[in-house]
Amino acid sequence: MEDPLQNLEEHLGTLHATWAGALPPFGLIPGRAGAVMKQMSSSGLVAVTDALAQMRRDTEALLTCAAAEVSQRSGAEFGVDGLAKACGFHNPARLIAASTGTSVTEASRLIRVGVATASRESFSGSLPPAHPHVADALSSGTIGVDAADLITAMLDRVANRADPALAVEVEGILVDHAVNLPLDLLARAVKEAAAGLDQDGLEPADELRWQSRSLTFREHRDGMIHLNARLDPLTAAGIKTAIDALVTAALRQQRGVGSTGRSTSDQAAWDSTDGECVVSGGDTHGGRSAIDDTRTIPQMQADALADLVTHNLGCSSADTALATTTTVVRMDVEALIDGLGRATIDGIDQPISAASARLLAIDGEFLPLVLGEASVPLDMGRRARLFSREQRLALGERDGGCASCGQNIRFAHAHHIRWWERDGGPTDLDNGVMLCSFCHHMIHRDGWGIAIRAGTVWFTPPPHIDPLQKPRIGGRERFRVKVPALV
Repeated sequence: MEDPLQNLEEHLGTLHATWAGALPPFGLIPGRAGAVMKQMSSSGLVAVTDALAQMRRDTEALLTCAAAEVSQRSGAEFGVDGLAKACGFHNPARLIAASTGTSVTEASRLIRVGVATASRESFSGSLPPAHPHVADALSSGTIGVDAADLITAMLDRVANRADPALAVEVEGILVDHAVNLPLDLLARAVKEAAAGLDQDGLEPADELRWQSRSLTFREHRDGMIHLNARLDPLTAAGIKTAIDALVTAALRQQRGVGSTGRSTSDQAAWDSTDGECVVSGGDTHGGRSAIDDTRTIPQMQADALADLVTHNLGCSSADTALATTTTVVRMDVEALIDGLGRATIDGIDQPISAASARLLAIDGEFLPLVLGEASVPLDMGRRARLFSREQRLALGERDGGCASCGQNIRFAHAHHIRWWERDGGPTDLDNGVMLCSFCHHMIHRDGWGIAIRAGTVWFTPPPHIDPLQKPRIGGRERFRVKVPALV
């Protein structure tokens, strides 16, 4: 007979052993958990954190089962005799929230995941869960509740428009992703999977999102004006691109680099792999402004929105940060021709239909990047140090943003893997990688290795991070979901 508490007990034993192994061999000063943890080795503390996280996943998995059962016993058919009402609560979510000390929203998530992964009953007996791959991964503590909710909610959303067998197969693919991806990258994979599963295509969803767009203004008591916008990807694309461009220019000025006047979609022309920043074109002065810019990113975004409106209301000269700003729309050449399939907009995770993308491509401020064309030379060898615009677009397609952490493509830059000056590295796609500033400095500081194999980025950790130095996949392949074609 299966023991539902077996995983919890086994992992509790692991936690005990890991905890003991993290402590100093002698001289331990007893105290509360925080005081004891201060005496742990760094590697031991990380191991204890992993063990505690495993325990959390185990207990949350059991909690989803309990939440689903509480919900079942609190059904409307029981009336005032339902479990939640009998305990003095309006509904099961409030009971769970009171028990766990969390919000009703979080309690509802526990119930939702518990129901989605529970075995079902029929007249002929017990049926497997509606989402078997997620149920197995959740019960084993392999994935957490948030990941399970992302996957099951999407599958339930497209259930009436997806092939059932294909949905189960994609579910397994997403569970594999959930084991290795942070939640934000898993969300990108889930959106990509939803676009591939929906047999109605993306056009109805595009239309629904467009019809749901809104912008409201409300003045608070303190005099601040609150803007609340809900924008579909097509409407948001140009706005987001322009604001990102102005914020990026402000950040470069803040750091003493100066605005280049280039599009953020072009990823500027930064080549920091040699320990310096080379800026192509525009203002190249290296000094800071007379007054230090202490604005936060949200403040910069607010100012950027105001600047856009001011410019549109009558500014006679173009802002250098916006002069060549374009929004990049990526689609297959077949999709451009027949209008079928899907496309993506740089900086926005939600895929759109190819038909909608073709409408964007009509606008001169939107650049259609058609995949599969071979008319532009993408290997420059030693002829040029800086990656060309076309190369940066191609690297962006391969890496999907920062190839290491997945940061928005607008905040990643093309870097030489083998340095231009020191190593004589060529300016070729196989020697280029998109990295955000943090990951770029971390890789050089800690000594990570980078290799491009068959068009995929691989990162090799240094021995002090992984003694086995097992390569880790990077770039878009980390979260890509290739939905198999129906036979």
